Amino acid sequence: MAEITAALVKDLREKTGAGMLDCKKALTENNGDLEAAVDWLRKKGLAAAAKKAGRVAAEGLIGVAAEGAKGAMMEVNAETDFVARNESFQEFVRQATAVALTQGGDIEKTKMAAYPGGGAVADKLTQLVATIGENMSLRRATALSVGNGAVASYVHNAASAGLGKIGVLVALESTGDKGKLLALGKQLAMHVAAANPQALSITEIDPAALARERSVLLEQAKTSGKPDAVVEKMVEGRLRKYYEDVVLLEQLYVVDGESRVKDVIERAGKDIGAPVKLAGFRRFALGEGVEKKESDFAAEVAAQLGR
Repeated sequence: MAEITAALVKDLREKTGAGMLDCKKALTENNGDLEAAVDWLRKKGLAAAAKKAGRVAAEGLIGVAAEGAKGAMMEVNAETDFVARNESFQEFVRQATAVALTQGGDIEKTKMAAYPGGGAVADKLTQLVATIGENMSLRRATALSVGNGAVASYVHNAASAGLGKIGVLVALESTGDKGKLLALGKQLAMHVAAANPQALSITEIDPAALARERSVLLEQAKTSGKPDAVVEKMVEGRLRKYYEDVVLLEQLYVVDGESRVKDVIERAGKDIGAPVKLAGFRRFALGEGVEKKESDFAAEVAAQLGR
């Protein structure tokens, strides 16, 4: 009997789009022969999603789920916006996000975890692909939690409760009033959705991104012809503006347009009844980073006509 390795199962899943357990069974039944396992799955009707696996899936939904001091978020992609309005797809994203909450936002664990009603989450998605007829993927997930405080969520361009195009989680630590803390968190989450910060604090900025920015600003400042000492001060001044653009705590609060986010949080502590610390945030925008294929319909027709 051939050894059925995890790598072999993964390879079969990528070839067919079938669920993990089905792939393992197919390989077992065919003594580890990959091509024979593909045929076995096709004969069983379990490889219906295979031909769709190469199509770009950059639409879909962001799902968010928050419960007290923890929250999770997931992006599930499909090929068209039409599917995002499908009730079955929406229900899947909602349920899968709830599972992700129990798995600490680990996407791989979520795929293998039990889906409500039976089977694994990944297997349920495969069934959905076969039913709806579009390629879909569990692209990514994340989670936030605090020991004492609250995790607030916000969904922009909502398609349904907890589902939309942009999702945000904000974690706040405080021993104060939880209701007021959640209300603050919701407003901060709305700010994050609009302002799209890249880091929580200055110390958390990606060193490589900061180095690139400093290099650009330095070259720009040098064109002034000023002495090196003056150039350095120019760079530092422009870096402060950079921080205000990309660092959440340094940004202007979109609600009033004049306060810094860090000052808003400090003042809020008085109303909440205890100091408040912004422990973290997560922001998912649907399809960000996915290279969408641009089609030229006229060119496609011309190619088919042999022109």
